[in-house]
Amino acid sequence: MHLKIKFLERYREAHRHSRVHIYKRPYLVPLAGLLIGLIIVGIITHFRTTKASIASDSHVVYLFDSGKKQTLDVHSETVGEVINKLPLNLIPQDVVEPSLDTRIVQDNFRINIYRARPVTVVDNGVKTVTVTAQKSPRVAAQDAGVTVYPEDNTSFEQGSLRENTIGEEVVIDRATPIAFTLYGTPLTVRTHSKTVAELLQEKNVHLRKDDTLTPAPETPLTPGIQVTLVRNGTQVATVQEDIPAPVQYISDPNLSLGASAVRQAGAPGKQAVTYQIVTQNGKETSRTVLQTTRIQEPVPQIVARGTAIYVNGDHTALMAAAGISSGDYGYVDYIVSHESGWCPTKAQGEHYCPAAPDNQYTPNGYGLCQSTPGTKMATAGADWGTNPITQLRWCSGYARGAYGSWGGAYNHWINYHWW
Repeated sequence: MHLKIKFLERYREAHRHSRVHIYKRPYLVPLAGLLIGLIIVGIITHFRTTKASIASDSHVVYLFDSGKKQTLDVHSETVGEVINKLPLNLIPQDVVEPSLDTRIVQDNFRINIYRARPVTVVDNGVKTVTVTAQKSPRVAAQDAGVTVYPEDNTSFEQGSLRENTIGEEVVIDRATPIAFTLYGTPLTVRTHSKTVAELLQEKNVHLRKDDTLTPAPETPLTPGIQVTLVRNGTQVATVQEDIPAPVQYISDPNLSLGASAVRQAGAPGKQAVTYQIVTQNGKETSRTVLQTTRIQEPVPQIVARGTAIYVNGDHTALMAAAGISSGDYGYVDYIVSHESGWCPTKAQGEHYCPAAPDNQYTPNGYGLCQSTPGTKMATAGADWGTNPITQLRWCSGYARGAYGSWGGAYNHWINYHWW
């Protein structure tokens, strides 16, 4: 009982002291209120920011594994992150398209997995069995460890029991190697030509009156045959140069619009440029191109470009309300997804979609299309800062004025990653 009385006396004394303390320092009450208010605002802001951020990095992905479709709701930034989270049991020979570092910024994004299958490479009767998922016969042969030269022809064919081959074959049609001495420069060239004359025509070599050719033009070509071209009475020099690898684009309906995949890596070719040299007093005074001979053909880089369009229904409604043609939906969706993630209140550099704009008068990019500055969109309506339909109307005018159409704007974005 004595301890209880003592405790109550101390409690009353402390309570009286605190009231006197606050009375002498009345500014503590508003400071405490301000502090509590800031904490509450911070919590609300954090919640709204987090909520917006979660909404902006969530995407629907269609995963096609050997043709079987899965629909996934992912929070991954790249294709590789999606693949690494799934129990797919991939082997090194399997192929994932598009590449693992491809960013996912739009809904209904398509990822394809092609599983490796047995392929027999047939090279002049020699068979090599490999496991590959490649769609290029040249690359499939290289995966089997077989050297394929640029002039060699390759093709996929179906195997037969008669040839003791089951499944796909890669058949290599070898070019004939020729030892070609061009004005004193020894070269090795490969060709499918049948005679010396056909070889010269293929390699763009033109005989002149001072040239001596051995063997005769009608001579059949055999592996390793020596062909020599000499220019009499003229000083010449031959320089080898690279021929840039061309890029071939193919359309693929199994890839999302804007996505791409390299099906075959390119390699530069080689050409020999022969100059006629004029000298005076032992010094070169001029040189003129006599021949430009293709020694080795370049290997084209083959790139598949996606054409599949899956536009979110909500986005379709917005584009329709803005008067955008349905044929342009894919282009608009691709550009807007990459520019702002379909956030009408997003300022340049922000990694989330704010619930309301902090400052829509920023001099930098703003809105669905990242208009720079955002105030340009005021020509489409007074509600340009928050209304996605108003913004899309302005974006359409910009696309037509700057690039002629949404298709032109899309092509520019694909090539330069901005518009």
